[in-house]
Amino acid sequence: MGYHSGCFDCMVDYMKKWIISLLIILALCGIRFYDVWILDVLRLKALDSHQRQQQTEIVDNVVTIEINNDTLSEYGQWPFPRGELANHIQRLYSQGAGLVVLPMLFAEPDRFEQDPQFQDMLLKTPTIIGQVPAQVTDGNPVTRGVAAVGESWKPWLYRYSAAVGPLKEFAEAAIGVGMLIVAPEKDGVVRRTPLAVQIDDQIYPSMSMEILRVATGDVSYQIKTGVAGVEALRIPKYSIIKTDQNGNIWLDFKWRTETYALHEELPKLDGKIVILSLTAAGLDAPVPTPVGVIQNHDLIASSIATMMSGRNITRPYWTDLAELGSSFALALLISIVVLTLRWHYGIILLPVMLGGSYYGSFYLFTEYSYLVDWSWPALTVFVAWSSSAFLRFMQEYKLRQQIKKQFEHYLDPRQVAILQKNPEKLKLGGERKEMSFLFMDIVGFTPISEYYKNNNDPEGLCEVINDYLDRMTRIVQNNGGTVDKYMGDCIMAFWNAPLDCENHAEMAVKTSIECADETEKMKAEFKERGLPDINIGSGVNTGECIVGNMGSSTRFDYSVIGDAVNLAARLEAQTRNYKKKGGGIVNTLYSQFTKDQLNNIESEELDKIKVKGKEELITIYQPK
Repeated sequence: MGYHSGCFDCMVDYMKKWIISLLIILALCGIRFYDVWILDVLRLKALDSHQRQQQTEIVDNVVTIEINNDTLSEYGQWPFPRGELANHIQRLYSQGAGLVVLPMLFAEPDRFEQDPQFQDMLLKTPTIIGQVPAQVTDGNPVTRGVAAVGESWKPWLYRYSAAVGPLKEFAEAAIGVGMLIVAPEKDGVVRRTPLAVQIDDQIYPSMSMEILRVATGDVSYQIKTGVAGVEALRIPKYSIIKTDQNGNIWLDFKWRTETYALHEELPKLDGKIVILSLTAAGLDAPVPTPVGVIQNHDLIASSIATMMSGRNITRPYWTDLAELGSSFALALLISIVVLTLRWHYGIILLPVMLGGSYYGSFYLFTEYSYLVDWSWPALTVFVAWSSSAFLRFMQEYKLRQQIKKQFEHYLDPRQVAILQKNPEKLKLGGERKEMSFLFMDIVGFTPISEYYKNNNDPEGLCEVINDYLDRMTRIVQNNGGTVDKYMGDCIMAFWNAPLDCENHAEMAVKTSIECADETEKMKAEFKERGLPDINIGSGVNTGECIVGNMGSSTRFDYSVIGDAVNLAARLEAQTRNYKKKGGGIVNTLYSQFTKDQLNNIESEELDKIKVKGKEELITIYQPK
């Protein structure tokens, strides 16, 4: 049962799967370390899932008043005459509004020439109006005083070339002017909003910052910048607002406002911040967000609520290292499990790790407002599991093919299938084991050989020998034995390896008896063909031996060695010395060691003999 470089190939495959698995994990960690742009998009999409899992909450002190399609049907087309718009705003204050926000641009004079009425309203009320970044420089943008602390903010704040602000008289009359900014991410989705931007080396506050400043009664802002970028913005009478390096805050999209239409009867507003927003079709400003498309006023409300709630969503400095470390550790762990333990451990561990990555990230988000990516650790774990499982499958498949190649001609196909399914039953190397051995040879082979030689028919001799070996081999395999080798017309077989066989002694003797019966059939066939008579002699012994792959570094045989094996060969040679009562040689001889393990075969003591290499006498038996 030889094969070339079998164990060496297995060792190479074993090492290869570990090396490839480790290289895949390191490659994935390397991709995460360099943080290519696609990872940022993947990370953002993964973090969106946390936003969608939150329950919607209503902002207590912010209300939205819509100018919707029904409002336009009631009051006419937009824009309203500014005197009429001023009356609507006065109505909001009469309902108790504490602050009205107009996220609109008033850069052109009113076509109805009612700007004085609107200006007068601005002078008498705490109303905030808007301005927008643009590519033109004409439009009176309004700055706000800012105190800078630390490093320069210029390399970090988003830079725009220009801005369009309200008419000068409106800018001077309004209590505040906020920049209306929408800053989508790489995938076009809005998740963060800048609290301030720069134009011509001047800082312009966002609408949400201006609302907060006016609501607290402050006149300016403070900005703190470190070597890694903007760290925080602060309104002196309010708490510090932590930002990312570009002065952005992550928005918490669970916040929504109570919403009413302008043309409807309005409730008491009780000092609330009121956002007057255009939502009519064609005039609205929908914004894509992680929770779907929302109106611009919801974006403003979310930013205000995020800052006022005290729940500052952040992505701490340690998150990159934590994500990289967890990716490596989890991927290495699941690779070790898949490559070393039974399959079901890896199958169970995979969803646990994937779910743990997600829910761990979700827990940090809901409890601590930390944005920790779960997608890359989960992807790394899945790829590591898939690659390790594939490598293990290929190694086991190759091992099964080697087992099939090694044993298919020597074992029953059913036994080969068992070995392929459970390769651990085949222990490579040598192990000490009690087994039973059978040596079987044709007695009277020379006359047959001479017959075919005289007839110049060596092919016929090969055909006869192959037929004999084929018949005997089937009997051995049907009885659970392993054919070790063919030596001319001699067959060597053994039981209890590589598969366990509890009654190995009985099966070896049973095989010898059945082979003798099959030989009788062959003798009848030979007589009909005019061929010389044949007989077989079989020797069986039971005892301890060493079984396993043996040989050189380039060629191995799965075989057995030991004194018990040699005794079986000696017994086979002794069959020529004993005759049966009815004539012919004794076909089967076995030792005392084998006889002691026979339960269903009756034995007859034949003799006590001394065999070559043995000092003591050996009691031999034959079946009754």
